[in-house]
Amino acid sequence: MSASVAYVTYADPEGFDDEKEIALAAWAEAGISGTVVRWDDPAADWAAFDLVVVRSAWDYVDRRAEFLAWARRVETVTRLANPAAVLERNTDKTYLRDLAVPVIPTSWVAPGESPDLPVLAEYVVKPAISAGARDTIRTTDRDKAAAHAARLAAEGRTAMVQPYLDMVETEGETSLLYFGGRFSHAVRRNPMLAGGSAAPDADNARADLRTPEPDQLALAERVLAEAAGSPGAPGVLYARVDLVRLPGGDPALIEVELAEPYLFLRYAPDAAGNLARAVAEAL
Repeated sequence: MSASVAYVTYADPEGFDDEKEIALAAWAEAGISGTVVRWDDPAADWAAFDLVVVRSAWDYVDRRAEFLAWARRVETVTRLANPAAVLERNTDKTYLRDLAVPVIPTSWVAPGESPDLPVLAEYVVKPAISAGARDTIRTTDRDKAAAHAARLAAEGRTAMVQPYLDMVETEGETSLLYFGGRFSHAVRRNPMLAGGSAAPDADNARADLRTPEPDQLALAERVLAEAAGSPGAPGVLYARVDLVRLPGGDPALIEVELAEPYLFLRYAPDAAGNLARAVAEAL
């Protein structure tokens, strides 16, 4: 009998997750029976699955406490990838403060604090708990940046204030994908804030296959060693490390996605097979 694995998604009215069929086909070739299930489906029998893989639970931002409670419940009856503890830490970007790796310089404005922003040529302001550039602005106006950070803090959210880096429109953002602790592929991502605002979700999934430079690979390995315990940490099935080069040329971390990242499976011939191999090894 083939192993039964849940591909966890959400109630997406627009059906944007275009990786489901690719992943499920690769799982089937590896002898794995995959089933698409909403994480909040009250009828779902999670104990019936040998492994539950979180993939496109993209509505967690507004329901994070509920989502994390679900993840902890699932772990009581079967295996969850990535683990609930990883999901909890990774869905709040304040984890970036704890990493001893180069990151984009960031000012943090916690709930109850007043913004005291550095003088920058251009600002990016976003909440620490967010996805897809939601509630994110790009502006050259320091007062506007401070007002947005203050609004987020007044809503009980931690705000992140960063310099906008022109390199994302030339060198671009580089996303390195790891499955089962092994490097799979990398892409140059479409700039999400080109033109000053967030692009539609479909545009954010556009990319070009890229061969990462040695310094990018070295930084990604360091990031995974800290964020996930080690590149091959048990239970960490998938990871996406998003990097950008600073003005001096050194790579820096934007974020490491261990919760529900888009995996760019269509961009590399072996990507879906690499994911399926990691799933098979996790069973």
